[in-house]
Amino acid sequence: FYTAIQYNPKDLAEALKKNGGYIPGIRPGQQTEEFIEKILNRVTLSGAIFLAFIAIAPDLIVGLWDLQKYRSLAYMFGGTSLLIIVGVALETLKQIESQLVMRHYEGFMDKNKKSAPVRGRVMR
Repeated sequence: FYTAIQYNPKDLAEALKKNGGYIPGIRPGQQTEEFIEKILNRVTLSGAIFLAFIAIAPDLIVGLWDLQKYRSLAYMFGGTSLLIIVGVALETLKQIESQLVMRHYEGFMDKNKKSAPVRGRVMR
């Protein structure tokens, strides 16, 4: 659902055409717009099916293996909770990685540091 709101197929097709881009085998303009819309619909449908499965997974697990005494535990670590935990963990890892990269390049960005002399031939 989010992709349908975030990405307008008409705008994407126009931007591709304006910038000289194209999708191989698809003509720029209306055909590109229809192709992008078809792909977005497929992505949205598959995402919706996956989320529906994740939402009902605790009920399926409790029902299939007769785990009524663990029902509250199944819901506590159920599908949506796992999605949130994994999402937060991945975002935290991205933030840590970006901080490490920034620390690595900090020496290049510091304007107060004196740079090493450039060696090579003297141009006359």
